[in-house]
Amino acid sequence: MGVKCRLLLIPGGECIEYEGVDGATYEDALLSIGIIPDTVLILFKGESLPQDTRIGEDEVEIVSTGSRG
Repeated sequence: MGVKCRLLLIPGGECIEYEGVDGATYEDALLSIGIIPDTVLILFKGESLPQDTRIGEDEVEIVSTGSRG
């Protein structure tokens, strides 16, 4: 079947729809869109999720924590 999740990128406000296989993690989703998981926080309702968590929420916030300069 598969999993779906919206990734809301902060800053920027871009919303990316991710579709993956059953058992996909947030790390898988981030890597698929070119984001290095160690440079962001994954938040669901204000609570941090580990990057190796299996996708289970409809929408999460992806907050950049490092400089891109």
